[in-house]
Amino acid sequence: MDFSIAWQKLHQIGRELMAALPTMAIGLVVFIVFVLLARGIRAVVGRVTHRRKGSQSLSLLLSRLTYVAVLIVGVLVVATIVLPGFTPSSLISALGVGGIAIGFAFKDIFQNFLAGILLLLTEPFKLEDQIKYKDFEGTVESIQTRATTIKTYDGRRVVIPNAELFTNAVTVNTAYDKRRLQYDVGIGYGDDIARSRQLILDAMREVDGVLAEPAPEALVMDLAESTVNIRARWWVNPPRQADILDAQDKVLEAIKNKLTEHGIDLPFPTQQLLFHDQTEATDGDRRRQREGWPPGTGNVPHARAATPPAAAPEPPC
Repeated sequence: MDFSIAWQKLHQIGRELMAALPTMAIGLVVFIVFVLLARGIRAVVGRVTHRRKGSQSLSLLLSRLTYVAVLIVGVLVVATIVLPGFTPSSLISALGVGGIAIGFAFKDIFQNFLAGILLLLTEPFKLEDQIKYKDFEGTVESIQTRATTIKTYDGRRVVIPNAELFTNAVTVNTAYDKRRLQYDVGIGYGDDIARSRQLILDAMREVDGVLAEPAPEALVMDLAESTVNIRARWWVNPPRQADILDAQDKVLEAIKNKLTEHGIDLPFPTQQLLFHDQTEATDGDRRRQREGWPPGTGNVPHARAATPPAAAPEPPC
């Protein structure tokens, strides 16, 4: 094996690499300059757009797009410095054939990227909004170009692809400045409905945080098995989860105390168990098999009444 040819090749590559080192160093310096320039422009665009538009999501979108655009220009400039024969037109022609394959390979990434841009432009929800998507509910932490992260109420992070949020239904709990809460309260059938309704309304009005407008409501919703259900509805502001739980705790406590104080029954569900006599002695006798308790009520003869003993004959005088 002739090692001289291999050595000549390696020597030639080394000389070419040493000759290209200054150019590569210049390219590296230029790339660092473009990175710093992109960060500075991103910060300036973010401040200007946020001050003029007042939208944090739109400001975030424009600053990110500006940052990416400056980096792309920097990469092209560095490529022309390091590779003298490189031109943007040659890059486009090279990507013409492989663009289709790249598009299929990164279809999901491009889809999430476009969905992220549309979410930032249309703003169905913003940063710090509380949203619910399927089984996930929490506060929006960030809206990135690929995914949106939310922090759940129990302190966990959920990363949701933007394409899913854009194409599926999302509930925005903090879209408006007010939110209505409700709870069904069951009273006894023997209690006065009008009086109970008024007591529930009074209890809700006395709670701090319940809005006077829209006014609280108490509506009869159901004649259940053991209760008459009255639905208490009230509005709170702001509509964040912590405030909602606090308001619901206070309202339910006030309603319970108010009804109990005025003698309104709050019955719990009851069940009646009926026992049937299925012994051989009662087989075929439906009258004796019918339920009833306790014995002697007349509904169920659990046992035949014993024949009273005959009176003893009086002794002869």
